[in-house]
Amino acid sequence: MQIVSRDFGVPYSKGLMAQSIMATGLPPERAYHVAREIERHLIESGESSITMLRLREIAQQVLGEEEGQSFTERYRLWSQLRQLERPLIILIGGATGVGKSTLATQVAHRLGVTRLTSTDAIRQVMRACFSKDLMPSIHYSSFEAGKVVRAADKRGADRDISGFVSQIEKVCVGVNAIIERTIKEGMWMVVEGAHVVPGFLNEKQWKDALVIQLLMVVENKESHRSHFVVRDQETEGVRSLEKYVENLEKIRRVQSFLIDRAKAAGVPVIDNHSIDDAVKIAMGIVLDAVNQYQKSCNLKIEVN
Repeated sequence: MQIVSRDFGVPYSKGLMAQSIMATGLPPERAYHVAREIERHLIESGESSITMLRLREIAQQVLGEEEGQSFTERYRLWSQLRQLERPLIILIGGATGVGKSTLATQVAHRLGVTRLTSTDAIRQVMRACFSKDLMPSIHYSSFEAGKVVRAADKRGADRDISGFVSQIEKVCVGVNAIIERTIKEGMWMVVEGAHVVPGFLNEKQWKDALVIQLLMVVENKESHRSHFVVRDQETEGVRSLEKYVENLEKIRRVQSFLIDRAKAAGVPVIDNHSIDDAVKIAMGIVLDAVNQYQKSCNLKIEVN
């Protein structure tokens, strides 16, 4: 079966179809099942070639039959996403150990985004450029940055949060620079990290892009602790389990700070009680934001 677009054709690919279907939030195994059903539908049609438009119509039909109309609508929104004229940048914040890097990777894959970076990587570069004496806060983990704060504020401010804020302000210089460059290049990008905090990023430079912010959390304390156990097993102890478990209370306070900032700024908060559900919610937020953006653009055109 050839998929014809203008003057050339390409074979139907279950892998590519499954990736596009995963953009609706479906987990990989269900997306591949739907892709196989679409292939079966194409074979039974007896046609040797089909247009891309017709393929998408069939995909929507099969997706609706297999998963329900809500996924059909999400697939339609994904098709609109490919027509987006401005750069798409997704910012995923969250405290240590909530699964934000996993979410970022899954979202980037579903959207076909190849530019993915973390604020910890930016902090690491800054650490190589600035000594501990010159910029001490960036030489500690987000939950340990309070070590550079000599004394708590007279009003009883949390030393760990004060140190974290100092770190955010410095790392965000690099985050803002990367976002600015990405927008100028017209690229799509996903950025994840504890330093993606509402109010600390230069939102004025976002006028030429569609920027979507999310915050990932783990509301249940024991579930949060178990994330570190799983990560320790997956990395074979590369990232010390003991260090994170001993500092869990500090990490939870950082998370509370991030939640307060997100709620004040109207940034969606996703509770990672299941990564599949978190990905589904995140993709829904992204597709809804694209839909609203497209509607606003059409409204401006009509008014003008």
